[in-house]
Amino acid sequence: MSTASPGGAASALVAENSAEVASAATHRAPRADSGRGTGPDDGHPARLSRRDIRSIAVFVAIAFALAWLLALPLWFGDGLASPLFPIIAVAIMATPATAALIVVFFVERPSHRARTLGLWPLKPVRRLIGYAAWGVFVPIALVLVALPIGALFGVYPADFVNFSGFEQVITEQLRAAGVSELPIPVGTIVVIQLVMLPAAAFINLVPALGEELGWRGWLLPKLLPLGPVPAIVISGVIWGLWHAPLILLGYNYPDAPGWLGLIAMVGVCIVFGGVFGWLRLRSDSVWPAALAHAAFNGAAGTYLVFSLAGEHIDTTQATVLGWSGWIVPLALVIVLVATGQFRRPWRETAEAPESLAAA
Repeated sequence: MSTASPGGAASALVAENSAEVASAATHRAPRADSGRGTGPDDGHPARLSRRDIRSIAVFVAIAFALAWLLALPLWFGDGLASPLFPIIAVAIMATPATAALIVVFFVERPSHRARTLGLWPLKPVRRLIGYAAWGVFVPIALVLVALPIGALFGVYPADFVNFSGFEQVITEQLRAAGVSELPIPVGTIVVIQLVMLPAAAFINLVPALGEELGWRGWLLPKLLPLGPVPAIVISGVIWGLWHAPLILLGYNYPDAPGWLGLIAMVGVCIVFGGVFGWLRLRSDSVWPAALAHAAFNGAAGTYLVFSLAGEHIDTTQATVLGWSGWIVPLALVIVLVATGQFRRPWRETAEAPESLAAA
């Protein structure tokens, strides 16, 4: 993850039922490698096979090693001030996808590789589009709602009326460019910023897919036999620790000691990994999760828009990066888990005839 309403889910599920029942036979057979193994839903002890554990270990080792290798020029150079930082950061985002592709093509070699990664099939189309829309707008809403919550707890210095902090930043940038004053009112600029947020989901999609192909495309379904909560937590911890090469340099948490920044990043990744995981599993596709990750990255910087001029923002406490920003997404994930929204649609379809017969 790079940063600078579940209410409609029920209706989306109702709308997709007919398409899923019609394709039940298509979805049953090739699913041994996509999270249907042993676990709480099967009435067996939650466990992973030795083969799965080996694959996960190889995946984690490759993703972490490549991330550290790519970050070495920053560690031995100017850190986050290096002109290479933007290029290296984007390259690091591709390491989970690289690790997943290596495992799928050279370690596991399943017969349906694109399906295993969640890249294909792009159907039912109606379901995919519905969850893709959730992927664009839910993260934006969660990022924005974190700000008034942070202000309510007194950890986010907000100016929701005059946008004084944002105006100060823009004015300084314009003066550096030789422009003395804002060409249009700051309120107009704020509206433009907010309107453009959904477009960021598509602009950032490719680098976000570099992460999601690994974390939600491959790893989360691989851990799902342990149950949804362990799968969310374990994948979130791995995802958070993977950020260490940049977090320990001060990325996202510039004022916090490295260990605290890393712990906070793990918290972010567990909570939002649950939201992204819901999109991945309910759509049976990695694309909505990738859009959600891209939308999150594009919206995360909006805390500057509503900040109070001259005030310090501690990102370990405020914004979606800090604990106050985890409250709403955590509540959302709890509701999703409690209502069974981490069950994959193909499994529900396969079990539907048995449920009807029993009734």
